[in-house]
Amino acid sequence: MRDASSAAPLLQVAGASIRLGERRLIEALDLAVAPGNFIAVLGRNGSGKTLLLHTLAGLRPADAGTVRLGGDSIDALDRRVIARRLALLAQDAEAAQSATVGETVMLARFAHLPLWGNPAAVDRDAVASALRDVSMEHAVARDTQTLSGGEQRRVAAALVLAQQAPIMLLDEPNNHLDPHHALAVLELFAARVREGSAVIAALHDPSLAARFASHALLLHGEGRWEFGGVDEMLGSRRLSELYLTPMLELDAAGRRVFVAG
Repeated sequence: MRDASSAAPLLQVAGASIRLGERRLIEALDLAVAPGNFIAVLGRNGSGKTLLLHTLAGLRPADAGTVRLGGDSIDALDRRVIARRLALLAQDAEAAQSATVGETVMLARFAHLPLWGNPAAVDRDAVASALRDVSMEHAVARDTQTLSGGEQRRVAAALVLAQQAPIMLLDEPNNHLDPHHALAVLELFAARVREGSAVIAALHDPSLAARFASHALLLHGEGRWEFGGVDEMLGSRRLSELYLTPMLELDAAGRRVFVAG
């Protein structure tokens, strides 16, 4: 992983607050995301994880504060510019209409093309590489509506990889995936982080956060948040408070594993 200590932030959040109706979910969040950061966002259901990712992606405004991409206010940027800098894997990104797997993943490349331009060799290569990475190259001509939920999730991950944006926002990236593919997909994103990209991923499993993340953002759901390195943030005391249930830390072949106890 690259040293992020002196790198300019790819994304900056200053004093950002997020509310849902009368509920105050996140209050005055400050965050600087540098190349080489893998930030796991943890919290109970309804604590604001998805709303935070949508706010960082510019899909909804923060109720207070600012979000900046590469120094530019995200509110002032064109969606094509945002798409070249930031990719979002939504929580449920299943196929909405009939299209082949190859056509679906090629959508990731349109932000890189001139208006009305056709995909070039570099675009086709990016799509092919992403499908190989998620072991879906054999399905390039299949209709996405014929895929299982797990296969559709892997195609959605391939779309994010093919977009080649330096910031990747992942909302429960292991949704619908069996253990083998869940670990394989997270390792693909971790590899991009080691190459200098950044990931912010909403996860339900703190064991996966301990395995893949460099930092953790804990959302308590009533405005309060905590942020720091995973060694500091992930422990029985903090996680028990976060999830409102006893959490035990175990050692499994040298890995930290957390279970409800």
